[in-house]
Amino acid sequence: MAIEAWFMDDSNEDPRLPHHCKPQQFASLDQLAELGVLYWKLNPTDYENDQELKKIREDRGYNYMDLLDLCPEKVENYEEKLKNFYTEHIHQDEEIRYCLEGSGYFDVRDKADRWIRIWIKAGDLIILPAGIYHRFTLDTSNYVKLMRLFIGEPVWTAYNRPQEDNPARKEYMKGLIEKNRFPLAAH
Repeated sequence: MAIEAWFMDDSNEDPRLPHHCKPQQFASLDQLAELGVLYWKLNPTDYENDQELKKIREDRGYNYMDLLDLCPEKVENYEEKLKNFYTEHIHQDEEIRYCLEGSGYFDVRDKADRWIRIWIKAGDLIILPAGIYHRFTLDTSNYVKLMRLFIGEPVWTAYNRPQEDNPARKEYMKGLIEKNRFPLAAH
């Protein structure tokens, strides 16, 4: 099954809730791809031997990998960390996350500055392009195990909105304007 994504409501309730609009408005893989968000469905139970993951890493130059368990029992200052992840920001590089267990939400801004919520579950690998406004939170399960991939040494710097003069943001916006800048689909 493909990843689920939808346009969010404007509620200030717990960010771990789904926040569907009424009526619900789903976002397609093509709509995500138009924003530069790429997606693959992989086998999370055998990620060490997954040839498709190996090919993605080789093709895209992801030579650094680590694993992150996010849950109250394993993360010091859990609530504070979640609050930081949920602050709208960009990165200078792609953000690559592969969900191995559990689930959570990546929210991205569309061309009209509306939030699209992407629900990642075990087996979902997503790539957010450099310069896209986004944020992350867990869902009500309060647990996710993620593989983080990078080109070279990991860079953790988040640049909180507004970042319109940031070179990564300018490049991203230029790509949105130029048709065919982003591939239409990964899978």
